[in-house]
This record gives sequence, structure tokens and C-alpha cells, in this order.
Amino acid sequence: MDQHDDDLICVGHVLGAQGIKGWIRVFSNTSPRENIVSYSPWLIEQGDGLEEVKVKGRLQGKNVIAKLQGIDDRTRAETLTGCKLYIDSRQLPGLEKGEYYWSDLIGLAVETLQSEPLGVVSDMLETGADDVMVLKGDRERLIPFVMEEIVREVDLDKRRLVVDWHPEY
Repeated sequence: MDQHDDDLICVGHVLGAQGIKGWIRVFSNTSPRENIVSYSPWLIEQGDGLEEVKVKGRLQGKNVIAKLQGIDDRTRAETLTGCKLYIDSRQLPGLEKGEYYWSDLIGLAVETLQSEPLGVVSDMLETGADDVMVLKGDRERLIPFVMEEIVREVDLDKRRLVVDWHPEY
């Protein structure tokens, strides 16, 4: 996929068709969920390529539904089921110092204060209290993303994160 690079962020995927006029149901990785439709255009992963489409949509009950430019019937909308949805990272609002998007953290190597490797951030979870990093390494670890208390350093340039965390936890 030639357009995939560090500037693209996966913001969700298509769950299926909604109605007969080409609308789709979307699983959103954004918070709040309906923010996904404010990022237009989307890049839809289809086969080995990405197709750019303008989008409008809304929250409907528990689901986000979206209408993509050029998709006007249910049959065409159904072909998009399972497709991942990307945006260019430049579409995201800027952050204050010390704030990070989850997409910035995924893939970072995590080590203790004593430089012991714990793994790589493979996912992030929202728990209500604090976000939690899911680390893959010699075993899976769940570490709360609490700046200063647990997370001591985030170095995006060196792709590493330092935590005050005992390797046996």
C-alpha cells in the first residue's frame, strides 16, 4: 500500500451498510465517537490501495453513520464492510505540551527507570479513570498512562517511553 506512512492514522472501520441510500455504520476510534465524521476527507483502505472520499455523518443512537461521496446505494455500501478508515495526521488539532494522541504512543518501546525493556505499546484502552497502555513483550502487560506518577518520559523522536514500573508487575 503505497500511501500508508507515518502520517496516516486509522480512525475506525466500516461495520456495514445502513439503509438503502448508501449510508454506512462506522466503528469509531475517536473520542467522542462522533468526532470521526468531522475529519473529512477519509482514506478508505480497499484491497492494496486507499481511496479518498468526502464524508458527512452523525451519531444515531449508539452508532455513527456516515454518507460517503459517490456511494449512493446499499449494494455499493456493503462492499465497504470491514474496510479501515484513515485520515492524514495533519487533520488533527494540535496538542498542548505533554499531551499525546494514542496513535503517537502505539509502537513505542517501553522501559523501566533502570532501562529494563518491558515491551512495545500495542494498543491503548479507555477505562474511565485513566487510559491504559497494552504492552506486548515477553508477556502482555497493562500499565496505566499516568504522566509523572508512572509515565516519566515520552520521547517520540527516539520512539521510547520510560515508566516507573516494576518488571514483575
